Amino acid sequence: MSSTPDPRPIRWVKSTYSGGDGGQCIEWAPDHARATGEFLIRDSKNPNGPRLALTHEEFTGLVELAKHHG
Repeated sequence: MSSTPDPRPIRWVKSTYSGGDGGQCIEWAPDHARATGEFLIRDSKNPNGPRLALTHEEFTGLVELAKHHG
């Protein structure tokens, strides 16, 4: 069985752990994560650049890292 890609654009949200000066901003796609279980991350300064795809566990680890070292 093959799936059809969702034609809707991905809604990106800036991380609350991003730097306030605008230089260290990452975004993630919460709706995509809820729908697929895949947590997409991108650099807000390069929205057409590469994306990082994480599992729930990997995303949780990234958030914990940001909390303790951000």
